[in-house]
Amino acid sequence: MQYQSINEANEAVVSKIVNSQPYLVDVVPAYTVIPQLNEKVLLHAGPPPIAYADMTGPMQGACIGAALFEEWAATEEEAQHLFTSGQVTFIPCHHVQAVGPMGGITSKNMPVFIVENRDGGNRAYCTMNEGIGKVLRFGAYSEEVITRLRWLRDDLAPALSKALKLSENGINLNVLIAKAITMGDEFHQRNIAASALLMKELVPYLLKTNTPVEKLEKVYKFLADTDQFFLNIAMATCKSAMDSARQIQEGSIVTAMTRNGREFGIRVSGLGDEWFTAPVNTPQGLFFTGYTQDDANPDIGDSAITETYGVGAMAMIAAPGVTRFVGAGGMDAALETSESMQEICISSNNNLTIPTWDFAGTPVGIDIRKVVETGITPIINTGIAHKKAGVGQVGAGTVRAPLACFEKALVALADKYGVVTK
Repeated sequence: MQYQSINEANEAVVSKIVNSQPYLVDVVPAYTVIPQLNEKVLLHAGPPPIAYADMTGPMQGACIGAALFEEWAATEEEAQHLFTSGQVTFIPCHHVQAVGPMGGITSKNMPVFIVENRDGGNRAYCTMNEGIGKVLRFGAYSEEVITRLRWLRDDLAPALSKALKLSENGINLNVLIAKAITMGDEFHQRNIAASALLMKELVPYLLKTNTPVEKLEKVYKFLADTDQFFLNIAMATCKSAMDSARQIQEGSIVTAMTRNGREFGIRVSGLGDEWFTAPVNTPQGLFFTGYTQDDANPDIGDSAITETYGVGAMAMIAAPGVTRFVGAGGMDAALETSESMQEICISSNNNLTIPTWDFAGTPVGIDIRKVVETGITPIINTGIAHKKAGVGQVGAGTVRAPLACFEKALVALADKYGVVTK
């Protein structure tokens, strides 16, 4: 063992998380930075590869939408045949330095953000945010959805890429996130401040590109209207930090949490690439008019990487308004959530101080030993997809990670360190 104790190793892991230096440097077609995206290959959210037949409705719907977007198929029926006949290969986003919201479906020509961690020397990738409601990540695949995806590819992504290149060093995301958390964001269900701050950074450079005025007008309107635009950048930011931290192959700190609609999976610093899984729970929350809890799909998406890093529900007290949006109460509930998450973490991130918490830093470093000892599992803020393919988002809420993941990981960690368990 490189370190004198598990606690010492954990401190090193948390140091890598806190000292990460993420910069947004570009937006590019996914295949240019993820070589596995050749021919008919799709990335998906969640732990190890899931077959199309085993996917829940929203992930299947997103697959259909991707096939239509890539012109692998002209109709829903043709797309279904591609998948049921085994013509498409699936890879988890996490296995190629990427993350994807909800279904996480990513195809070769979808644009992805590049976040570069200049402390760890690594990069992470995530698709662009489409807005809310009927969008691909929630399983919708209507003509409106495909048209929007093609606009992201053909107009928005090139404009942002040009702007970021003009910025020379990219956008310092630590600075932006530190500002936004004092303005009420927690970076999972609320990204209004961060999205506005990002637009503030980008507009001067966008004005210097050769993008036609009529296209720029649409770009500005989309960025102004899409309150959750920064979410995908936050996800890549957290992924870049956690991938750097997991290079320390010791300790008991959670380095990834993800779900595919069937299984919830975690990775742990001392256990390398292995996933520890258990059946997912179903989010509880508030629903758009006309939908109820019965319509909710089980928990899904890579966006729990935000909670893994120490924001999202971990920082609920920074965004007490979110508790109302997800049906979790008010200010007292926000405080209770963050305080309970503090009990299962080993430290605080003083780069992200919260005014409504007497400027305490966000909880960081989920320790599987603390989770199992206390029985407190991580809370995740999340959007809620309809369980049927094609419908899209129907609400927002919270969900608990299943305890069994952490119990399995702790047994494996004890075995690694030669600890006798009953």
